[in-house]
Amino acid sequence: MPLVAHNALPSLQRLRETGANVVLPEDRAATQDIRELHIGLLNMMPDAALEATERQFFRLIGESNPIAQFYAHPFTIDAIPRGEKAAAHIARYYDTFDKVRAEGLDALIITGANVTGEDLSKEPFWGPLGEVIDWAWENVTTTLLSCLATHAVLHFRYGQPRVMQPNKRWGVFSHRVVEKRHPLVADVNTRFDVPHSRWNDISRAQFEAAGLRVLVESEAVGVHLATSHDGLRMVFFQGHPEYDTISLLKEYKRDVLLYAQGKFVACPPFPENYIARHEQAILLEWRDRLLHAVKAGQPAPEFPEATILANLDNTWHDSAEAVVGNWMGCMYQVTSADRRKPFMAGIDPENPLGLDWIG
Repeated sequence: MPLVAHNALPSLQRLRETGANVVLPEDRAATQDIRELHIGLLNMMPDAALEATERQFFRLIGESNPIAQFYAHPFTIDAIPRGEKAAAHIARYYDTFDKVRAEGLDALIITGANVTGEDLSKEPFWGPLGEVIDWAWENVTTTLLSCLATHAVLHFRYGQPRVMQPNKRWGVFSHRVVEKRHPLVADVNTRFDVPHSRWNDISRAQFEAAGLRVLVESEAVGVHLATSHDGLRMVFFQGHPEYDTISLLKEYKRDVLLYAQGKFVACPPFPENYIARHEQAILLEWRDRLLHAVKAGQPAPEFPEATILANLDNTWHDSAEAVVGNWMGCMYQVTSADRRKPFMAGIDPENPLGLDWIG
């Protein structure tokens, strides 16, 4: 599924330059009847991660099977505070929700967001996010929710608020497919890795109490992948399969810097199953030098990013690509040609994929 760079969004240009499956509008196959599908990205991530999140999700879309041409439509929520640079980026390259709503979407991805407390209903994005979710439920074939967005929908729509955990769940963890009949996990390894980074959790019991179907879970960190009862309308990720190889390393650096500034009580541990012992020793030395520099009022030492990155393994991207590709395929099979109508004629919206467990 080539991703069409239909506007000047820098992330699309950068992906194309690095060899991702992104084409210019003039490069589209003019003589073939290749369907256009339009994917929205509600990007609620903080300024520093805004463009990286675009690239991560757009890359997965572009790496899916080539059965259609995809147009990506990023938008955000105005109530989220932005710095000058991010605000300018959004004003220049993002659609408004009003435009997205008027023109329609075939599918929607909703990212996570930075929060200031445990109660999501007190966040500035809460009301506008609920408006998007309500609209998508009635008007979009399928919505993929990432981490905090999953927590928000479980709270907002299903009355299942997330639960704060005693320790941060972060690292790369092995997961098992527990519902092999669903096409989202067709031809995917029955064991695969997924990164996680979160303090809060929605348990399997909460997913099931909401009437949702768990497809993939981990013995260590719980549910990763689930769907709404119909199998497609809402797809929930609690982990971060879209992460780049370096993403957790950048989070570790950020958290250690916050600790050095006195904004964290305890020094963050290393992400689990991610950084080998030799590289951990290098990072511990950097941390000690950083703390000494801060105490002495000196500049922070250079972070050894290149040294650590050279020895990091990515054990999750192939499975992420497969699951997102399956999600795209499911959407393609049932979506109406009119993107203002979610399902094609003859598709049962209560069971669009014809799953045998829905009665």
